[in-house]
Amino acid sequence: MTHDLISYIQRLTNAWNSHDLEQVLPYYSEEYEGVDIGEPQLQRGRKAVKAMLLRYWGAFPDLQFTVENTVAEAGRIAISWLAEGTQQGLIMNIPPTGRKVEIRGVSVIDVKDGLVVRGEYIWDLAGMLRSLGLLPQL
Repeated sequence: MTHDLISYIQRLTNAWNSHDLEQVLPYYSEEYEGVDIGEPQLQRGRKAVKAMLLRYWGAFPDLQFTVENTVAEAGRIAISWLAEGTQQGLIMNIPPTGRKVEIRGVSVIDVKDGLVVRGEYIWDLAGMLRSLGLLPQL
C-alpha cells in the first residue's frame, strides 16, 4: 500500500507539472476538501481545484514541483516538496515581478478509492514574498 501511494503521488505531481487540467482533475474527488495557506477559503470539489491551479499556473507559467520526501500510511501521504517558477502573472494581488521563486512546502493528502479527498498545503509564504522582493532577506 505504501509503495502504491508513493507512486500515486509521483503521477499526481507529474500531472501538476504538465499544466494540463485534463491530466490533473481526474485525481480529485468531487467531494474534495482542501486547505491551502495561500487561498482565502476552504477549497471544495474539482471546481475549486481547477480555479486554484489556474491561479498558480497563471502566476507562474513555468511552475514545477519536485517531491523531496514522502511518508505514506493507510490512505494518507505526507510530502515535502520544492516548487520553482517565475512570476509572470498576478498572485495574491501582487503584480508580475518576473522574478524566480523557490518555495518549500509540505502537503498532507488523503486518498480514498483512488481519488484525493482531502489536502492540507503548508508552504513558505514569507519565502515566496522574499523571492519576489516584497520582504527583506533574513
